[in-house]
Amino acid sequence: MAKVGAQRAAELTGRSKSTIQRAMNNGKLSYEVDPNGRRVIDVSELDRALGLRQAGSSSFDAGAGVEQELEKASAMLETERLKMRIKMLEDQLDTANNQIADLKDQRDLWQKQASQVLITSQFSQKQAEELRAELKEREARARARRDQMEKQSEKTVKKMKPGNENAQAQAEEENFNFKGLWKRVKGTGS
Repeated sequence: MAKVGAQRAAELTGRSKSTIQRAMNNGKLSYEVDPNGRRVIDVSELDRALGLRQAGSSSFDAGAGVEQELEKASAMLETERLKMRIKMLEDQLDTANNQIADLKDQRDLWQKQASQVLITSQFSQKQAEELRAELKEREARARARRDQMEKQSEKTVKKMKPGNENAQAQAEEENFNFKGLWKRVKGTGS
């Protein structure tokens, strides 16, 4: 049968280890020495000399051991559940950080684009103001030329004497050409 040491023999009989050792020393309990120099007792000899513990007693200890094992298993399951929860939360955090970084990049691009549009708008507005000023300047020069030509045509008409039809026709022709020219400048004639 199986052979056990003093400690295990004490557990099987429900007695203390010192009681088992005293019984071995007194010769009440026979034993053998194993190759390591330890004293070992056959289980059947334990049952003969001291009697083994009742099955109910050992089941009580076994029940306590089972409860301890269940507690250990429950604690391990809880630990694993918490590890999985931590991993899931870390993944969510990584995803959120990636989204934040992406949104920051998009924001920066929009700001850059808005700056470019603003600069372009300001440049276009400046160009429009310059064009308006140039148009006003051209209009003023055209008005001045028109006034000058009208004065010349009036002088020409005054110089003409009554009865000089050739000079009068020439003045009308100059006046007509001036009006045609003015229409072309303004863009209303062809």
